[in-house]
Amino acid sequence: MKQTQIPRRPYRDDVELSILGLGGMTLVDMEQEAVDTIVVQSFEAGINYFDVAPFYGNGEAEKSMGRALAPFRKRVFLACKTLERSASGAIAELEQSLRRLRTDFIDLYQFHAVTDRDEVEEIFAPGGACEAFLQARKKGKIRYIGFSAHTVEAALAMLDRFPFDSILFPVNFICCARGNFGPQVIARATELGVARLAIKAMAHGPWRKNEKRKYPNCWYRPIEDRKLARQALRFTLSEDVTAAIPPGDVRLFRMALDFAGDLPPLSPKEREELLVGTRRLRPLLRA
Repeated sequence: MKQTQIPRRPYRDDVELSILGLGGMTLVDMEQEAVDTIVVQSFEAGINYFDVAPFYGNGEAEKSMGRALAPFRKRVFLACKTLERSASGAIAELEQSLRRLRTDFIDLYQFHAVTDRDEVEEIFAPGGACEAFLQARKKGKIRYIGFSAHTVEAALAMLDRFPFDSILFPVNFICCARGNFGPQVIARATELGVARLAIKAMAHGPWRKNEKRKYPNCWYRPIEDRKLARQALRFTLSEDVTAAIPPGDVRLFRMALDFAGDLPPLSPKEREELLVGTRRLRPLLRA
């Protein structure tokens, strides 16, 4: 694995994030010694953005990441999430995450995997999770508030309801070209001044029926070809985002880390060629 220093981009205020983040799913089913190694290597390469959630390995990823990050906690940007939609549930899960992560605050706390308008209403209703987020921010337990979504409808509805600091959203060249998925969300977030964080950059598509899944932590089929994976990351990072989180597998993460020091924006010609090459591909997500 190359040790080229990873570039950083502005997030909010004076915060800058490495253009790649280490996602907690990568750590699931890894021994603590291996987790410690990949976290140290990532930090030394310039990664300062770490993202996790309590349901990654049923708390396993939070615990292992918390232990590995302990020596660097004050020098990294730690993001976490919750699937809880009630204030009481969100408060309880936040406190649990703080204990597991061995920290007294989380830099970015996110409503995770918002899917439809009913969930949006639940989050912002009296007694909804938004109340817990605001209370936690007032107490200094979280610094920034964000959300992730896997549908255009939910993402746009969330953006219109609250002045979020950032959105975590799939930004993928195949989904863009074949599913018209993503550009409208990036445009709206940019218009509102909401920072953009990307997932699914290296997604190739859904797993095929009866296909052997070589990457058990990935619910989609990732790009394995190194040349195409690099172009896919370049596409995502050319779409006005701060950072991208590679798929949740240490092999794929290491591959992305190899590229991290050499991911210039795509030229118009390169972008056109990449999108044209998707004609026979099935997108993971559609608008």
